[in-house]
Amino acid sequence: MRAEDILPDHLNQIEQDGIVIRKGNVGAFLANAKCWSDPAATPQARDVAERDIVEALPVLRALGLFEVLSVRDPKLQRLIESHR
Repeated sequence: MRAEDILPDHLNQIEQDGIVIRKGNVGAFLANAKCWSDPAATPQARDVAERDIVEALPVLRALGLFEVLSVRDPKLQRLIESHR
């Protein structure tokens, strides 16, 4: 399966079970996870990244991301698990 099979080029988002899934959700999660885990990140940057991670969790779960991939950072995994 290719990316365009899930979300064609002419669409930026789809709705699945009442959850809006945008093209950039997984990429944004990865960028935020890297920032949140970076010891050199400012507290403000970490706070923004954490907020965005938590907001994205319903979408990532709807996609089944955590059924296929696991988070290697134990602190980030605990953050994710604490927002079920």
